[in-house]
Amino acid sequence: MATFPSITPSYGAQKVSSPRFNITAFGDGYEQITKDGINNNRKVWNLNFNNISESDSDSIETFLNSRADDAASFNWLPPGESGSATDYQWRCFTWDKQIDFTNRATITCTFTQVFEA
Repeated sequence: MATFPSITPSYGAQKVSSPRFNITAFGDGYEQITKDGINNNRKVWNLNFNNISESDSDSIETFLNSRADDAASFNWLPPGESGSATDYQWRCFTWDKQIDFTNRATITCTFTQVFEA
C-alpha cells in the first residue's frame, strides 16, 4: 500500500471523532446503548499544507489523483500519533489547491480513516 508523501501539514490540523452507537430508548426514559460495529470510532482529519513549494503541492496532488479512480486507501501517520504510518489507513475524497504566490501553494484536504485488512 502506498504511503502519503512525507510533507508535514501546517499547525491547526483538526481531528474529528464521531463514535457511532446504537441507542434504544424505552418508554420509561431508560436507554440501552451499544457501540455500532467493531470500528465505531472513525477519525477524520482536516489538513492544511500552507505556503508549501509548488513541487511539494504537485507531489501531494499527484499522489491523491493517483488514488481517485479506484478510491484506493493509503498509509499516513497523523501528527502526534505513535506507531508507524502502516498502522493507519486513509482515503481522501476532497482536496483543493490554492496558488498563494509564485512557486508557493496551499493544499487543503480531508483524510477519512478506513479499516481494511
